[in-house]
Amino acid sequence: MQLYNTLSAEERAELIDQAGKQRLTLSFYAYAKIEDPKKFRDNLFIEWNKLDALGRTYVAKEGINAQMSVPAENFEAFRETLEAYEFMRGIRLNVAVEHDDHSFLKLTVKVRDKIVADGLNDDTFDVTNIGVHLKANEFNQILEDPNTIVVDFRNHYESEIGHFKGAITPDVETFRESLPIINEQLKNFKEDKNLVMYCTGGIRCEKASAYFKHQGFKNVFQLEGGIINYAKQIKEENLESKFIGKNFVFDHRLGERITDDIVSQCHQCGKPCDNHTNCLNDGCHLLFIQCDDCKAAMENCCSSECLEITHLPLAEQVKLRRGKQVGNKVFRKGKSDKLVFKHSGELSDKPLAKAQEITDIRQKIKVKKALLGKVEHYYVKAQVGLFIIEHNELNLGDTILISGPTTGNEEFILEKMFVNGAENSVASIGDKVTFEVPFRVRLSDKLFKIIN
Repeated sequence: MQLYNTLSAEERAELIDQAGKQRLTLSFYAYAKIEDPKKFRDNLFIEWNKLDALGRTYVAKEGINAQMSVPAENFEAFRETLEAYEFMRGIRLNVAVEHDDHSFLKLTVKVRDKIVADGLNDDTFDVTNIGVHLKANEFNQILEDPNTIVVDFRNHYESEIGHFKGAITPDVETFRESLPIINEQLKNFKEDKNLVMYCTGGIRCEKASAYFKHQGFKNVFQLEGGIINYAKQIKEENLESKFIGKNFVFDHRLGERITDDIVSQCHQCGKPCDNHTNCLNDGCHLLFIQCDDCKAAMENCCSSECLEITHLPLAEQVKLRRGKQVGNKVFRKGKSDKLVFKHSGELSDKPLAKAQEITDIRQKIKVKKALLGKVEHYYVKAQVGLFIIEHNELNLGDTILISGPTTGNEEFILEKMFVNGAENSVASIGDKVTFEVPFRVRLSDKLFKIIN
């Protein structure tokens, strides 16, 4: 009985690429009384593992909160695993606006004290006495009411790249911080104003609306299904989007575009940009906004200090971060004195630029590819890349793809290569391969070959 992952993220990515099948990114939540969260967790893992479902899920005695990546062909079977439980029958699955087959590369189901860290004592108020749910059209209408106050219950790094027009956007790093701040800020409007709230998928508002009703607010409303469901409804019903920019998401994508408005700036140069990245230095891992030009110049780093560290031998990097929580174990949320153009708190509704038009990812022809290996080094002056072949075989004439968060996706036909120092036409697993690359590659990049 398998209750844990047996494949690394890299191995899983290779299998997904080789399968060449579309995956759907989705999220859902449900508040319910779960007597044995550990048993519930194990049962979900077993059933989801059979369906090749991946993602991050938290379960607690109060319910479930999940963000998942599921093969499109297994979508209905996945729904059946949920509806086997009475409290999830008819549950709304928020399917992402944009899909990425690599949005999640592991299946993680964890038991937590709470499914959202809200810092509240649920015994002190009725958590079921929630606000009125509003669909997209109703939400748009109430925003036009001058008696409405709309509040973004997400964090500063989320609201910075996209938010509803006129919304209060608290300068906070956690959901629990925003509750007392908003309560104090709006204490004089409890009787006569519409308190309208929204978040990514609806789960934070589900608890917040009950909290604010308990605090004495008379007219409390929440966006049903959050921004994700709102984006789906405005598209289906051809409604005006009152949301501008990108919706931050907590997977590999770090955001999905709702409108083509760019409302934020590169934190390093100030150019209009709304693409988040994590600092490449594992001793930092800062989340920040970085444009393509700064990515190239700073090699995915947030500062010159971090850039210098990434160029050190790995052993020295490890020594520098000894005793610290690093890499994926820490999520630093985008505040640093080095980020000159970082903005939080009260945000402008004025777009700074328009995003380039991108073909709907669901309309793209699926490119089938096989993982070969990774970048070992790039010789800038010679424009030559060094690669280690870890999987499959590379041949002259292959169409290869080099892919990474900074490099993007670059394809070209391999016309000449050196294998272990000698010119050759075939490279096998374990070989070191060098060939000319007409663009800079980085250690985070992967090497694939396109399968016809």
